Amino acid sequence: MLLGWPEIELAGVTTSSEEKGMRAALASYALGLAGRGDVPVAAGAEGSLGGYRDPHDLQDLGRYWPEPVESEPSPPGTALDLLAENAEAGATIVAIGPWTNLALLEAARPGLLASTRVVVMGGYVRPPRPGLVPMTPEMDYNVQQDVVAARLVWERCAPVLVQLPACLEAGLREAHLPRLRKSDPLARLVAHQGELHGLDWDLRRMGGEHSNLPDDLLNFHYDPLACAVAAGWDGALVEELELAVRQDSGVLTFAEERGGSKTHVVTDVDAPRFEEEWLQAVSSVGLEN
Repeated sequence: MLLGWPEIELAGVTTSSEEKGMRAALASYALGLAGRGDVPVAAGAEGSLGGYRDPHDLQDLGRYWPEPVESEPSPPGTALDLLAENAEAGATIVAIGPWTNLALLEAARPGLLASTRVVVMGGYVRPPRPGLVPMTPEMDYNVQQDVVAARLVWERCAPVLVQLPACLEAGLREAHLPRLRKSDPLARLVAHQGELHGLDWDLRRMGGEHSNLPDDLLNFHYDPLACAVAAGWDGALVEELELAVRQDSGVLTFAEERGGSKTHVVTDVDAPRFEEEWLQAVSSVGLEN
């Protein structure tokens, strides 16, 4: 999506929850399909500062990817160097996985991210509205996979939270696939993977069970929405809320509390508009390259 977003330069990609460089290799492969092998990719943290809550093994690569991909490990520190270089250059940093790399960068370069615009996918503040999937805080994957990193980043780096419940408003649908399949190889891969995801997680059934979800749902636009907010998209409502962090039985939440830390949080989304603009951006990548 970012590759096709107007007036946006993708300056680099780092990975977290890494598996000896395999996630970095998949990112490089995707960029190659779009003709953007010039975008730097660095394999980041292989572990979690707080210990993984759930297994994170990459599975079914043969089903989701059209051909074998060889891992691309990076020397230690490469991902942090790439992040620091671009933060110093004024780039916006968006985290769409566990926030481990950001916490490591804060430890290595205290204060750098506090002077940088940081947008993170994750954080459970308010429950989903009725008719959506009733997700609970422990399902906030990016935060719960590394609660130590999440707490440190929130306390020191003032990120914009694209909270989990807001991401349930917009999704990839079966009706979107024909446009993707008519576009470039990367868009066709997105269509293939999206269809498999919907099948594997039985999301069509989920859509039929909840009144405010479509019955042809394939996936939620978690990461694309966070990237759109980072790109300055004005279809998301960003409110300044007073939050306090809570941790109960290892689950980290962000509770609204008078006198808490002022935090920018995405609380609502123009879902139809986002779905259309996402489709337009993804479908236009091949036209630009």
